[in-house]
Amino acid sequence: MKEKESESCGKLADMAVRDGDGWIQCRCGSRHWGLNGAAGLLLFRAGKVLLQHRAPWVHNGDTWGIPGGARDSHESALEAALRESNEEIGIDSKLVSARFTHLDDHIDWRYETIVASLEVEAFAFENNHETIDLKWFAISEVGKANLHPSFARSWPLISARLLDIAG
Repeated sequence: MKEKESESCGKLADMAVRDGDGWIQCRCGSRHWGLNGAAGLLLFRAGKVLLQHRAPWVHNGDTWGIPGGARDSHESALEAALRESNEEIGIDSKLVSARFTHLDDHIDWRYETIVASLEVEAFAFENNHETIDLKWFAISEVGKANLHPSFARSWPLISARLLDIAG
């Protein structure tokens, strides 16, 4: 048993934390963050979604979007989205239930939005240097905000699915 445990630990040690950080030049003509792609978490509750006001210094800053970032090579999209959400807004993964994923696939790069319900009405927001504020937006009001450009392009499809769930 010890040999298997040791072998398993060695494989984990070989996986570098943050090995996904970096820019990729995409065939769409844009640069994207995340050598292995990226993922983010969109939380919803009672007909509203939680958006992050992104700091001005981040890529496409001073816009509203979702917490997210580069995937490490050993992470699933869900794992990356939960890690990034914990880092950027302090969300505890035990408070969310993943409902569906929206894929923005560029062939050589992809962003996965994990849409999840939040199990509690409120949580303790832990301020982060990438986040100015958090705000709950009614689904019908999101399109009026100054959205992160990529999130804005995905929002019509995501919101249609959310409206189906909200019934």
